[in-house]
Amino acid sequence: MRIRSCVALSLVALFFSVGDLLQRAVVHPAARMLSKDRAAVLGRWQRFLSRTLFMILRVVGVADIPRPRRVPGGPGVLILMNHQSILDIPMVIASVDGAFPTIVTRQRYAKWIPIISHTIRSLKYPVVDSRAKAGTLRRYLENLDQVARTSDGPLVLFPEGTRTRNGRIGRFQTTGLERILRARNWMVYVLVSDGYWCHGKLAHFVGGIHEIEGHLSVLGPIEWSDPEADSEVFIDRIRDLMVEELVRVRGAKADLAPA
Repeated sequence: MRIRSCVALSLVALFFSVGDLLQRAVVHPAARMLSKDRAAVLGRWQRFLSRTLFMILRVVGVADIPRPRRVPGGPGVLILMNHQSILDIPMVIASVDGAFPTIVTRQRYAKWIPIISHTIRSLKYPVVDSRAKAGTLRRYLENLDQVARTSDGPLVLFPEGTRTRNGRIGRFQTTGLERILRARNWMVYVLVSDGYWCHGKLAHFVGGIHEIEGHLSVLGPIEWSDPEADSEVFIDRIRDLMVEELVRVRGAKADLAPA
């Protein structure tokens, strides 16, 4: 199995390297030229990348990664997901129908990761960095406000802000989410993943891809129709929903385990 994991990782590295070149040279320039079809072109490309990645992990690496239930694309859709692994971003992309999602991501991811970093910079994804100086942080939040108000596709946020080491739902970092909720009305979808937290980083995949037994629940839509309402109550409700769903999923896995 270790050999299959190494082969799978090698194929993923090759695929992402070639994909990065194609994205820079062909896909993004074509999307700029076809301005009316830009969202459709980028959406199909991102889903192709995500689905091919998971196909390699399933077929070559023998990972148990289920195909997710679809989340509708379009303006006013907010997707909130717990954060367990580097697979979370391609997982949420593979879940969205129609237009490509705009993902609120950490600033350091815009620097060196093939395909992902170029996407963040080219599409001007809103970035966050809790360690940034006050002036820089203010600019990040102002950009997030604008994106939340004007985005014509789904907006994705991982409200925990970072991966959890035990896969449980961590504390929410609420500043960005509060600003997003104040920006407009939303139809909120909650994605709860499990089974990926032991493979949170790339190094964890070496020799262990076959150990992945993933799960993804899609809950919603939950209507947020009053941007002036108390967002704290709504955020607490979302977190409670995530916690309850994760407990349910883990309980169901235990019930199905052989005695």
